Amino acid sequence: MIKRLMKSIREFRTASIKAPVYVSLEVVMEVAIPLLMAQLIDQGIDAGNMPYILKMGLVLFLSAVASLIFGALAGKYAAEASAGFAKNLRLDMFERVQGFSFSNIDRFSTGGLVTRLTTDVTNVQNAFQMVIRTAVRSPFMLVFSLAAAIGIDWQIAGIFLIFIPVLGLGLYLVASHAHLVFERVFRRYDRLNSVVQENLRGIRVVKSFVREDHEVDKFRAISGEIYEDFSHAEKTLAFNMPLMQFSVYGCMLLVSWFGARAVVACGGDAALGLSTGELTSLFTYALQILSSLMMLSMVFVMIVISRASARRIDEVLQEQSDIRNPENPVKEVRDGSITFKDVVFRYNQSAEKPVLDHVDLRIESGQTVGILGGTGSSKSSLVQLIPRLYDVSEGSVEVGGVDVRRYDLTALRDAVAVVLQKNVLFSGSIKDNLRWGKEDATDEEMQRVCVQAQADGFIRSFPDGYDTHIEQGGSNVSGGQRQRLCIARALLKKPRVLILDDSTSAVDTATDASIRRALREEIPNVTKLIIAQRINSVMDADRIIVLDEGRVIGFGTHEQLLKTNRIYREVYESQVKGGGEE
Repeated sequence: MIKRLMKSIREFRTASIKAPVYVSLEVVMEVAIPLLMAQLIDQGIDAGNMPYILKMGLVLFLSAVASLIFGALAGKYAAEASAGFAKNLRLDMFERVQGFSFSNIDRFSTGGLVTRLTTDVTNVQNAFQMVIRTAVRSPFMLVFSLAAAIGIDWQIAGIFLIFIPVLGLGLYLVASHAHLVFERVFRRYDRLNSVVQENLRGIRVVKSFVREDHEVDKFRAISGEIYEDFSHAEKTLAFNMPLMQFSVYGCMLLVSWFGARAVVACGGDAALGLSTGELTSLFTYALQILSSLMMLSMVFVMIVISRASARRIDEVLQEQSDIRNPENPVKEVRDGSITFKDVVFRYNQSAEKPVLDHVDLRIESGQTVGILGGTGSSKSSLVQLIPRLYDVSEGSVEVGGVDVRRYDLTALRDAVAVVLQKNVLFSGSIKDNLRWGKEDATDEEMQRVCVQAQADGFIRSFPDGYDTHIEQGGSNVSGGQRQRLCIARALLKKPRVLILDDSTSAVDTATDASIRRALREEIPNVTKLIIAQRINSVMDADRIIVLDEGRVIGFGTHEQLLKTNRIYREVYESQVKGGGEE
């Protein structure tokens, strides 16, 4: 896991190395200062040697300045490295998500992916910064200070060796218990993000049904669970400080007791035992050793918090797309013919009942084919197999006489334009949205497809015309206008196959008829699949597919199905003869 995450350091590797190098130099200076201070006291102040005092004072000043410079450089490079690491990590995750198939995305909730890209990356970034700075500084400080203390008086330095394992064991027990709680907290964060996202997306529905209180209660419940978990974890981590203070005060007390006795016994003469300056240095080293342990505990806590986040990030980075390019892929779609050969499809491979059950179909290039069926009859599932948004569980789907699994994904999806049931526009101008279909489209090309999609009229009614700004999700245009813009965007691709998944449901019947007539007359060589709930939208198609619970129960012309298919005839009679369309 760590190895995979570290790949995201990349161009910030140099900064990641410089930070611990400068930290090490800073530690060397800080450990040297107490030794210099001891010499200043013993050989300068006690001896009344003013030249020596001035000399050592200058050395101490320069050492302090050097320590300050090294510390500042360490902080600078640690900040650069951690921020860059987080930037690359987010980019790597986002790129991986962009390569996911629909089935991969189904395994992660939207809220979960948002949490991973934000909160989890921030936790890992903070931990990384502490690792390359504090986690280097603390062990170096601990080792160097302990070595210096042993060099002064190994017997008194033995006091430190008593408290170090006690403090270390206590910190380990605290952090290991807190880790389990933090893992649960981040799963609850996923749910919180999902609740917020769902609420904001459906805020109009919430207000129209006056369900604000219900949504607040739902948010309060999950927020309360996060509060309880964090409180529990923080209460556990709160033992860090008392344990640290006990160790510091206990250590200082014992050093004072034994150190003072040693100084009195030798009369402050370093040659006979412990001098006053050396005792002062031992106090400083005691603080340095124990403060380094305290900093290590903070690093440990941060690593505990980030460990759960790192695992969740790694889950995304490890996830392999179910749909990948084959070796030596076919890069050109010859025509728009489509063949389903004994296709069986399941969203979950362990499901007993398939979504599509042994579908056999042949659609000729350039045909217009309607797809009709009740809710849950798997109409959308059928067409999503054509651009390989999902892969079949059994059988095969061919486009242009070639199995879709043999195509280069970009070539296949450029040749198959899909206007999905949930129309999505992005923030930007109308031109920006249309150019998703063709990046270098001219104004004339955009106007042509908008005329075909019956969108040119309402676009020109806007004050800014094709430069009109579209809000996120297309919230400032109507549902019908949004659908027509999405159809125009798909037409701009000049596809071999055009799939309209119930994408004219929000337009009136006259506009719907005009769109179908334009598609039939102006792009005759494009295979068109039209999913619709209204029978009037498909009755003039070359062939009509009737689906029921994932099975094809009818395939023919309007006249043929009226004679041979009971379900089609019932729908026709209920909608047309019964006046449903009127």
